[in-house]
Amino acid sequence: MAYEISPIAAFDDNYIWLIDNGQIAAVVDPGDAKVVLQRLKERELELTAIINTHHHYDHTGGIAELCETFPGCTVYGPVSQPLSQHHCQQDDDVEILPGLNFKVLEVPGHTLDHIAFYSNDLSPSVLFCGDTLFAGGCGRMFEGNPEQMQSSLERLGSLPGETLVYCAHEYTLGNLNFALAVEPGNQDLVQRMEETKALREKSEATVPSVLSTERATNPFMRCREADIQKAASQRAKNIVSNPAETFAILRKWKDNF
Repeated sequence: MAYEISPIAAFDDNYIWLIDNGQIAAVVDPGDAKVVLQRLKERELELTAIINTHHHYDHTGGIAELCETFPGCTVYGPVSQPLSQHHCQQDDDVEILPGLNFKVLEVPGHTLDHIAFYSNDLSPSVLFCGDTLFAGGCGRMFEGNPEQMQSSLERLGSLPGETLVYCAHEYTLGNLNFALAVEPGNQDLVQRMEETKALREKSEATVPSVLSTERATNPFMRCREADIQKAASQRAKNIVSNPAETFAILRKWKDNF
């Protein structure tokens, strides 16, 4: 039976991702056990794995209770995650569910221990990126520096363009508002904003997004583009051509947008 991925809404704007084949399941970044347990009960699913991308509570708060409820559940997470039975590092290959393997990518910046999980066992391929890459934006730098974060985004951006990007928050509308301030002449971005508005007016999720769309419209993934560097230079009142410096200016701009 094929695996399907569906969102479980949590808190104000979090998505906990459920991966299941109708019998067994894994969840990604379960900050709230209650909503996960409710969905598992409704679907009559057995939880056998938890994927954790980083240590923030809205991504970890439900792990302990879920493991108590499903004692055979395995937690895959960063080396720093004490609840993990399987500590994951760069280029590890882990079989989360039978026949469903993920490659681990270290993507520091939002936190120093942040990891992402990529699989091409599904078609199209999928990426669970936590709070590193968002639809139309990226996470704040709570622990890392611009060089780390920009490098992490480029690492994710090198994956196949058809990859579906499963980020952890519904931030797309606000992110695209900022993106348009940076690159108002980007027609792909203008069209994406219209599509996003239509989805949100119907209270529909704007994620997953497609990685090729992120490369075309997400300013934080376009720090090598002349138009983005020009916007950063105008913001900084100084000529900027280095991608990490460009990213730093954009991130500070977005933090105060």
